[in-house]
Amino acid sequence: MEAEHYFPSPSLCSTRWWSKETVAVVTGGNKGIGYALVKQFAELGLSVVLTARDYHKGQAALQALEAHGLANHLHFLLLDVSDPLSIKHFASSFQAKFGPTLDILVNNAGVSFNELDGNTVEYAKTVMDTNFYGPKLLIEALLPLFRCSSSSSVSRVLNISSRLGSLHKLRNKKMREMLERGELGEEEIEGMVKRFLGDVKSGRWENEGWPLQWTDYAVSKLALNAYSRQLAKKQTRLSVNCFCPGFTKTAMTRGKGAHTADHAAALAATLALLPPSHLPTGRFFLLSRNTITTTTTITSKL
Repeated sequence: MEAEHYFPSPSLCSTRWWSKETVAVVTGGNKGIGYALVKQFAELGLSVVLTARDYHKGQAALQALEAHGLANHLHFLLLDVSDPLSIKHFASSFQAKFGPTLDILVNNAGVSFNELDGNTVEYAKTVMDTNFYGPKLLIEALLPLFRCSSSSSVSRVLNISSRLGSLHKLRNKKMREMLERGELGEEEIEGMVKRFLGDVKSGRWENEGWPLQWTDYAVSKLALNAYSRQLAKKQTRLSVNCFCPGFTKTAMTRGKGAHTADHAAALAATLALLPPSHLPTGRFFLLSRNTITTTTTITSKL
């Protein structure tokens, strides 16, 4: 996938369309990019729901943010995106507390069990459940709770993804051609994931043309990118985009990286807060060497 060197100017975010009534949900908000994004949203005056799968870690993150004077903008709800029952409970809790007022969903929670220079598929199912099925099921559960879009406000989803999920990383030609189809369906995306898990179980995944680097993580993001493109085409009242934060210093990278979580979160916030008149959909934004590039159209090969 070739990215066009284009990104709406961050100065557009000075066009303040949001208020304290604007509600954002950030999954995996207790550390890393998620934590930094919750903080920035709250500092900008939004009402932010921090989610974490561990109650004590979520509460600790909430208290740390409250120490910055942000208590009036923060909420905490428990959520394990790898657990469909937890997603169901979260949607019910959100509805009870906020009603159908969701404006922004950032699917940030994700896992990888690989060392930086390693490649294991031992936990492939957990990776798929967390990185692909989790965001997908959460979006579906929350769809009725998004605020109705208007000329002054458009509900939006930002999926934190990865360039490792780019189509050119997929060496299986037939699978790549299937994902390139404009009329790609959810069942085909899920079929790809099931085939990968089957190849892992049978021990033939190395010979079936799957990505070579961080294989299970790459396939999970490949599926998430494809689903995001499909969803963006289907949902006319919702903006759906992906963002790759690049090599960021987080727990997943063992603290190594080219830039900080704060820097990546600042750019994610810029994307999430674009004014309705400049808000695209169906795009993949990539942070690379402190610049952002993006694909051009909804039919771009996410």
